[in-house]
Amino acid sequence: MNNKNTNFVSHPWHGISPGDNVPNEVDAFIEMLPTDTVKYEVDKESGYIRLDRPQKFSNHCPSLYGFIPRTYCGNKIADYCAQKTLRKEMKGDGDPLDICIITSSHISHGNILMTVVPIGGIRMIDKNEADDKIIAVLKGDTIFGHMKDIHHCPAELIDKLRHYFLTYKVMPDDENPSVEITGVYGAEEARQVIKLSLKDYEDNFIK
Repeated sequence: MNNKNTNFVSHPWHGISPGDNVPNEVDAFIEMLPTDTVKYEVDKESGYIRLDRPQKFSNHCPSLYGFIPRTYCGNKIADYCAQKTLRKEMKGDGDPLDICIITSSHISHGNILMTVVPIGGIRMIDKNEADDKIIAVLKGDTIFGHMKDIHHCPAELIDKLRHYFLTYKVMPDDENPSVEITGVYGAEEARQVIKLSLKDYEDNFIK
């Protein structure tokens, strides 16, 4: 009798649902923790977590960090960013939509899924590529779970996130940093960005 094992772990980008209540709630895949001293990201081919590079400086991402499965930053995300910033010839960065999760719970490792509630986002541009960062809270979090929009979040925490993304690729002698942040937006716009990234994924990966 041929007893083949047909149980396989799904690819975290392509094989996992973004959730049943998108975009009001999403299932996020966590790649990095605030305590990580190296940058991890999912390997697009295998689905395994790859060590991408050491953190260049002593700053750490002040939140959990990952992406929303079955999303993609393509033409629709680029066009939306161009519309909001009045830029021309924008591109999407070709990755799943990034997400930062705020929680009071102690999370000891990445490579996990969690259901979160989007409350806003950071409009970031990296070398003329749209690279939005959705901001969300862990659903049911005892400290932050009440937050429904970005203005409910402490401004100091948003400033920490902005500072991290503005500096995590910058070397001391860089005169022209590649990363810029053009704005911070609320929950309604975050949901719109998520919906556009889902459509970009359909356009690029679903025939």
